[in-house]
Amino acid sequence: MLLARHIMILLCLLLISVCVGAETCTPCEHGADCPCATKTTLLNDGEEWKTNVLITIPRGTFTMGTSDPILPQDGEGPGRPVEMSEFLLDKYEVSNWEFGVFVNETHYVTEAEMFGDSFVLDYLLSEEVKENITQAVANAPWWLPVKNASWHHPEGIDSTVANRWDHPVVHVSWNDAVAYCKWREKRLPTEAEWEYAARGGLKDRLFPWGNKFMPRGEHYLNIWQGEFPINNTKDDGCVGTCAVNTFYPNKFGLYNMVGNVWEWTSDWWTTRHSSQFRKDPGGPENGKEKVKKGGSYLCHPEYCYRYRCAARSQNTPDSSAGNLGFRCAKNILL
Repeated sequence: MLLARHIMILLCLLLISVCVGAETCTPCEHGADCPCATKTTLLNDGEEWKTNVLITIPRGTFTMGTSDPILPQDGEGPGRPVEMSEFLLDKYEVSNWEFGVFVNETHYVTEAEMFGDSFVLDYLLSEEVKENITQAVANAPWWLPVKNASWHHPEGIDSTVANRWDHPVVHVSWNDAVAYCKWREKRLPTEAEWEYAARGGLKDRLFPWGNKFMPRGEHYLNIWQGEFPINNTKDDGCVGTCAVNTFYPNKFGLYNMVGNVWEWTSDWWTTRHSSQFRKDPGGPENGKEKVKKGGSYLCHPEYCYRYRCAARSQNTPDSSAGNLGFRCAKNILL
């Protein structure tokens, strides 16, 4: 079995990396427009989501969490004063294109690929894939373990990212995200950095743009529209993930800080917080699960009302899913 797994991983690497070292890209399994171009091509093609942009987040103070928690069991409270130093944060969630370049240059294999499966919403799966699934999460029967689901096959082996290079990469564990950030000479943001940046300078608001869910009747994020999990009306224009530059940015110029995909942070999970003032907090020194922020396209007011600035959830560092991604942060050198 171990030999067979190694062979599968090697075959996967060969398929993704057929044009390693080439000056121009030869069509691979992702089609002719694949991330096998040179760095020069990527930096000059005018599409920011292929290279991302670091936004300077100014120093300041804010109230982290909330003193009026909607999901108190998640540790949303209490509200506590926090001072933040200046830092840099990716303008967009890391895209499939960016992660594809990383895999192409490093031959990195994600944990989902090593484990052989990852979780996907049944609504997004083909009938052929669903026919071969015999297990489900007991309290979430729409959440299915799909064999061969990975960053480049988001809904299983019969799916591809060829038509969604500008969407956020998914099926990446916390460990995968850390590996990518290190390759880019960046890091994951702390929970405090993430929430401070998401709020965009606004004080005590539910969402990055304010308290109204749909200002002027417009959609500002990608979540489940309609009756969950039976029917998605697609009122926001999205089914599953949407492009990383969709919707309006917040006042700091950051896109999709809530909705679309959950985003990993560097913090270990805890639901106990001091109400005392802190500067640049980094969470507990150890733990079993990592904090994720922002909610995803699976969130709905009656199921997962976690697409709020103060909302939070957690997963083990080796977990992956079709609604879980990340963005990178970086220190400002003095």
